Amino acid sequence: MPSRKFADGEVVMGRWPGSVLYYEVQVTSYDDVSHLYTVKYKDGTELALKESDIRSQSSFKPRKSQSSSSSPSRRSSSRSRSRSPGRPAKGRRRSSSQSRERKDDKKKTIQETNIALLVLVLFKPSENNTRSYNGEPDSTERNDTSSIILEEKLKPDLEMERVLEHYSLRSRKDEKKREEIYSEKKILETIKTIEKASSKTKELEFGGRIGTFMMILFLPATVFYLLSMCKQDDPSIMNFPPPLPALESLWEPRVFGLFVLWFFLQALFYLLPIGKVVEGLPLANGRRLQYRINGFYAFILTAAAIGILLYFQFELHYLYDHFMQFAVSAAAFSMGLSIYLYIRSLKAPEEELAPGGNSGYSVYDFFTGHELNPRIGSFDLKYFCELRPGLMGWVVINLAMLLAEMKIHNLSMPSLSMILVNSFQLLYVVDALWNEEAVLTTMDITHDGFGFMLAFGDLVWVPFVYSLQAFYLVGHPTAVSWPVAAAITFLNCIGYYIFRSANSQKNNFRRNPADPKLAYLKFIPTATGKGLLVTGWWGFVRHPNYLGDIIMALAWSLPCGFDHILPYFYVIYFICLLVHREARDEHHCKQKYGLAWERYCQRVPYRIFPYIY
Repeated sequence: MPSRKFADGEVVMGRWPGSVLYYEVQVTSYDDVSHLYTVKYKDGTELALKESDIRSQSSFKPRKSQSSSSSPSRRSSSRSRSRSPGRPAKGRRRSSSQSRERKDDKKKTIQETNIALLVLVLFKPSENNTRSYNGEPDSTERNDTSSIILEEKLKPDLEMERVLEHYSLRSRKDEKKREEIYSEKKILETIKTIEKASSKTKELEFGGRIGTFMMILFLPATVFYLLSMCKQDDPSIMNFPPPLPALESLWEPRVFGLFVLWFFLQALFYLLPIGKVVEGLPLANGRRLQYRINGFYAFILTAAAIGILLYFQFELHYLYDHFMQFAVSAAAFSMGLSIYLYIRSLKAPEEELAPGGNSGYSVYDFFTGHELNPRIGSFDLKYFCELRPGLMGWVVINLAMLLAEMKIHNLSMPSLSMILVNSFQLLYVVDALWNEEAVLTTMDITHDGFGFMLAFGDLVWVPFVYSLQAFYLVGHPTAVSWPVAAAITFLNCIGYYIFRSANSQKNNFRRNPADPKLAYLKFIPTATGKGLLVTGWWGFVRHPNYLGDIIMALAWSLPCGFDHILPYFYVIYFICLLVHREARDEHHCKQKYGLAWERYCQRVPYRIFPYIY
């Protein structure tokens, strides 16, 4: 069994994978089975290296003889002597040949230097990454001046090449060819090529190309299945499949026109010059986009518009009567929007593409979103769709279901079950719009591109699946007693309190960790200069906001009773969604924070459910 060569804590030189460059690292551990050393770079990155990729620092000390022999001044003087016009012709030819050999050596040296500088600039572990706290990695800043720095570093070598060419006996044609090969333009083009290759998405989610293609078909089918089941007198899973409506009955131009009108009405509210303007997190090129925070004002204007329609006797339950047609119209609109987004993303600069949607596979990039922040002028399409038409549409649909229940069942007031569902979900939407600025740090904004996944989710899934309980209660009324209603309300309040206080705790600590009001919070420092909270809600479980979400989702479904599992689809879906997102967070944080994240996981072993998961 081979013995280890380097001890724990020893500072050595470790080779960066995929390059010939070595960086100063510290040995943290050694695996006797795989014979691999775990080393830590200065920026906090941890990698497992073979012993052959590690060298002692003494082996990198320059030798004096080599340094003096490679002195440019000595080489220059020797070349000058070899080209002395007073020498014999034979000697001059010999010296000229030797000079060309030296220049070839110089050319090779400069070329190797250029390649090394390219690798150094492009692949050196970044020490300027910015991240958030406790499981939500933010976007990282990339050095956008690398091309300028590299050009400045190469100028002395390029000037030396021009001096050598001036005294060379080669033809002008060879000189021009050589200058073209070693020009700054060629070097910068090489940089762009390497950057483009390195920015490709390596890890594919959702089952890769095949999985995303199936989801493009599966997601709309799931929505139509759920709505068809709710329409049945007996929405039992034993009645699968539900009777399919005629295709011509699923489409009506008037309904599609109303949906488009709703979309552009919300766009108009978004463009109003009210509310503050804030900056988002830094992008890959260092820029910060500006966002207008006026979602709550838009909600008030929307409520006023709906109130005016009801005052003039507009039949809002028209939404219930044509609910399936509205869902089809929304799906068609989201598909058209996704196609537009993908086509325009093909012309977007490389630095504006999404880190998770730049795989090079059309279907995958179409689904996950190719461009990170598509904008028409200052109008941010992804940010607008995230909270506006779908989220507010959810509230309007719930109100339409409440009015439809009263009309169909001849009620003077809505049922207690319907009131609970509407109230709970209204609170959730108002909270999201009131805290609109917090969405700028979520993965949807900082990491995911805007493609079919978010477009369909924002415009179809949120308004038509999240309102499933209200739609179900119209056709299947459920009586709820006041004590039961009080218990369900208490459960929803617990979930909301956990959800809101956990998010507020994290956001406040992220903005100002030195705030005296947060002095009671303890955290684990990381190599990035950030901290991972280990007290408060984030010391209870790793994702307390997800725990609050799931508790609220259960409270939204309980008013529907226990006759069928259909109203609880939202709870099942929500648990699966949050577990998937939690797995993504874990993967990203393990890569970004290294040992600090492992220490945090030891302090906080439970992910979402305390003492369970």
